[in-house]
Amino acid sequence: MNRIRNFCIIAHIDHGKSTLADRLLELTSTLSERDMENQVLDDMDLEREKGITIKSHAIQMRYMYKGEEYRLNLIDTPGHVDFSYEVSRSIAACEGALLVVDASQGVQAQTISNLYMAIDHGLEIIPILNKIDMESAQIEVVTDEICDLLGCDPDDVFKISARTGEGVAPILDAIVEKIPSPAGDPSAPLQALIFDSVFNQFRGVVAYFKVANGCVRKGDKVKFVATGMEYEVEEVGALKMKLIPGAEVGCGDVGYIITGIKSAVEVKVGDTVTHVANPCSQAISGFEEVKPMVFAGMYPVQADKFEELRSVLEKFQLNDASFVYEPESSLALGSGFRCGFLGLLHLEIVQERLFREFDMDVITTVPNVSYKVYTMQGEVLDVHNPSGLPAPTLIDHIEEPFIRAQIISKTEFFGPIMKLCLDRRGTLVSQHYITADRVELNYDMPLSEIVFDFYDKLKTISKGYASFDYHITSYRPAKLVKLDILLNGEPADALSTLIHEDNAYTFGRKMCEKLKDLIPRQQFDIPIQAAIGAKIIARETVKQVRKDVTAKCYGGDVTRKRKLLEKQKEGKKRMRQIGTVQVPQSAFMAVLKLDS
Repeated sequence: MNRIRNFCIIAHIDHGKSTLADRLLELTSTLSERDMENQVLDDMDLEREKGITIKSHAIQMRYMYKGEEYRLNLIDTPGHVDFSYEVSRSIAACEGALLVVDASQGVQAQTISNLYMAIDHGLEIIPILNKIDMESAQIEVVTDEICDLLGCDPDDVFKISARTGEGVAPILDAIVEKIPSPAGDPSAPLQALIFDSVFNQFRGVVAYFKVANGCVRKGDKVKFVATGMEYEVEEVGALKMKLIPGAEVGCGDVGYIITGIKSAVEVKVGDTVTHVANPCSQAISGFEEVKPMVFAGMYPVQADKFEELRSVLEKFQLNDASFVYEPESSLALGSGFRCGFLGLLHLEIVQERLFREFDMDVITTVPNVSYKVYTMQGEVLDVHNPSGLPAPTLIDHIEEPFIRAQIISKTEFFGPIMKLCLDRRGTLVSQHYITADRVELNYDMPLSEIVFDFYDKLKTISKGYASFDYHITSYRPAKLVKLDILLNGEPADALSTLIHEDNAYTFGRKMCEKLKDLIPRQQFDIPIQAAIGAKIIARETVKQVRKDVTAKCYGGDVTRKRKLLEKQKEGKKRMRQIGTVQVPQSAFMAVLKLDS
């Protein structure tokens, strides 16, 4: 156990975590030169295309230090705020963390957020200044920022270039010297924490775990504490680029376990594994339960694929524990699921992964957040979906979630960022200057205002420099109304939203204009209306496709033409009464891009 080190790499998005992981793998000769490529741990096509880490990746390295071999278990983590749950799970399985900061961008919002998470878990922090080879690097300035943040000496900060490999080698010695070996009792009953899992169609569920006490061997009878299910261990081993089977996984080590579980619901991330014969007295206090921020409905494109979608979501949830879902039905779309996400990027990634990994095409409804509705009878309802809202006469008041947003930016963008936050009903809590040209702003804002395009707007006005992090603080009363979209007089429940009263008219008008462009023309006029209760606040009309019925009339009395037109008019009227309007998938996603 003295020769095991468990550590993760934490940083803001795009500060060089995966590139540093590449260099560490090269220096420890974990991979052959033939297998080596850039961002080798980002094994998903989607990660490579977008240039971001979506999943945390665990890998074991061997390193010789002063004639002794050490086992280093590295977990590379995502940097985007939407995947912060992956970071919290990685931190729970480690004793130390490498905090990477970009020398040209300095300390960012997610750097601070991830650092506090690591300190709360009592991790040993090794500060690293990356990208010192860039022309725009401000080595002294950013080193001072790191020292202010951590309270360390400038000499303690490792100055490296992960791209060229300069200065990376001493980090491995520091990992062995500074990060403590795992604490645990090898002779105690088995106690292991599951921090991730994947579904393999041939072997069943493969769970990744860290052993806190005891050890687990092939052939052992084990029990999963949360579900109470018992299994025989078919295989255990170490996590390298591939799964490497072994005889046992010892105390303090990280590895994988295969028990032939075929049903995805039997494994919970954060669960404790113990022996059946000699169980541990209590489960490991895992990481906090995930709280979804954004909710959207997911429906199969073909109605008969509902059960297939259910089994796909079960398997997907194994690999992404921050994703939650429950069944629901919609008048327009039939049976589907109400899904919870950590943010809009998370929603987009989930939709893309379902299509690529499971060949599952889904229709996604308008995203919204969770509200607390207080009724006249004194009940409190959690409403994720506008269709679940009680009648207006039964509602006493509605409360919406508020967040504390932390924005770090250059001072030249101070004005536009303040205007953006004020437009989104934000109130300034505090501001302080980190350096002469960088400022940190703290705002209280409604979560619903940042769900759609706040992050994109922030990046646009700050030319990509501003960084953004947030956490939910409380629920506050708000003047919210339910905005319905009526197509041909029928409400399209998948397009209805809960929105602040002041924004309802503008949003309704934009929605009608957008839908007018997207809904194909029919044989009859389609009125598109935005309504609050019985009051119509905006309207557009998709004009009918008409056949020229008077083309065959040459001369003669005008009554002949009028008779044909009246006959056509009657037919259109009858058609409109029984006609249904098909809403294309693009219309549901268009709501997200109203300004473009």
